[in-house]
Amino acid sequence: MASSHTVLMRLVASAYSIAQKAGTIVRRVIAEGDLGIVEKTCATDLQTKADRLAQMSICSSLARKFPKLTIIGEEDLPFEEVDQELIEDGQWEEILQQPCPSQYSAVKEEDLVVWVDPLDGTKEYTEGLLDNVTVLIGIAYEGKAIAGVINQPYYNYQAGPDAVLGRTIWGVLGLGAFGFQLKEVPAGKHIITTTRSHNNKLVTDCVTAMNPDDVLRVGGAGNKIIQLIEGKASAYVFASPGCKKWDTCAPEVILHAVGGKLTDIHGNALQYNKEVKHMNSAGVLATLRNYDYYASRVPESVKNALVP
Repeated sequence: MASSHTVLMRLVASAYSIAQKAGTIVRRVIAEGDLGIVEKTCATDLQTKADRLAQMSICSSLARKFPKLTIIGEEDLPFEEVDQELIEDGQWEEILQQPCPSQYSAVKEEDLVVWVDPLDGTKEYTEGLLDNVTVLIGIAYEGKAIAGVINQPYYNYQAGPDAVLGRTIWGVLGLGAFGFQLKEVPAGKHIITTTRSHNNKLVTDCVTAMNPDDVLRVGGAGNKIIQLIEGKASAYVFASPGCKKWDTCAPEVILHAVGGKLTDIHGNALQYNKEVKHMNSAGVLATLRNYDYYASRVPESVKNALVP
């Protein structure tokens, strides 16, 4: 019986199925060939038909099942009746079988804020860099990111016609993170992952100060955190405003659940209560291990330029 499960675990189980549905929508829009691209604020800030449909699917599916949630999505869409075929009402049973961490067992629906990025890495999506793309559903309680789901619609897309496309990663603080194989960058290697399309002098100065062995420039915050937990990069460094709370909420949980750390460039934890400003105006610094090594190398000039 659903009522025997805590609100949080029911929400995570639903978010898993809903993120999978959104991933299917993201793939379908590409397959149909009309991306319906519009510019939002500039040429690198894009929205596609997939962003719009995936957000309608996620937000409507969540709101139907959990009407007291606060849901904040990236896309500013008019309220409209959503086609029934966009609604996902399934729940991932494996998640319901997991114990809820005791500190969250009494959390009520109205206490939770859900941050939704229906398609993280839109610019890369429009350019065919499909492995950069993720669907992000992050869940916050008392301003802290506590649970998250990341769907990669195109995971395995270069593995041949018989490969199963897509995967879903999920995590809850105090329980763990699941759906991937945790791996670390070899000891002593400093590989930085940073922005592909929002570069500037601050970003460059901060990356250079890390004295990296290699720098990866890729799209999507979700994608960059996955690089950290799969041993492709040791630090995600983005010394600039640009990414928003819906970009970081779900990925932060996955990273924290396996012992990593994500902060702004000053070392402050990010806040996710519903009144908070959406922009992460003091950038992002995230690592799986050795956070202090990277934090100590952020130049004072960069810190002074980025006000939390």
